[in-house]
Amino acid sequence: MLGGVPDLDIVGEAADGSEVQPLVRRFAPDVVLMDIRMPTVDGLAATEALRRSGRGPEVVVLTTFHADEQVLRALRAGAAGFLLKDTPPAEIVAAVRRVAAGEPVLSPAVTQQLITHVAGSGRDGRRTRARELLDRLNDREREVALAVGQGRSNAEIAADLHMGVATVKAHVSRTLTKLDLNNRVQIALVAHDAGFVDGEG
Repeated sequence: MLGGVPDLDIVGEAADGSEVQPLVRRFAPDVVLMDIRMPTVDGLAATEALRRSGRGPEVVVLTTFHADEQVLRALRAGAAGFLLKDTPPAEIVAAVRRVAAGEPVLSPAVTQQLITHVAGSGRDGRRTRARELLDRLNDREREVALAVGQGRSNAEIAADLHMGVATVKAHVSRTLTKLDLNNRVQIALVAHDAGFVDGEG
């Protein structure tokens, strides 16, 4: 499916999560398509290991479920998004390109569905921690972070908050650094955990 795409090179293929890190070290790919369910080391553990080892490649999780607690855990570990296994090939190719360009592959509706799916487990603790994280931001960074949590693009945030797109990008970049996060998806998860996106704050 991906082999015939002119601007994509497949540099490696792993049958199990235990093979992911050695292949990534060897080939330094830009994007890893990660299956959650593998025989020995699953995609969740492999994603967590990859993200712990440094910035590394972006990770897109492949799953058979729309709302899967493991998917949310993978996103919290730093995956840039997820795709269902029955996603049309052209959309998977487009998603790989988007992630390589630094854009998450996760709709606001899906983010909310995942968070609702696991809302009952440890919610209070996550809310306290998320609000502590948001307290590290200045007012403008916080506004941008909450807009990211609503699934807004940089252009939409710029229009809503009357600032330039470059300024929005700078706020997002500083937020990632201040909160020690990997990508916009994780910013969105913090905003949701804090209760400020769904009107609970």
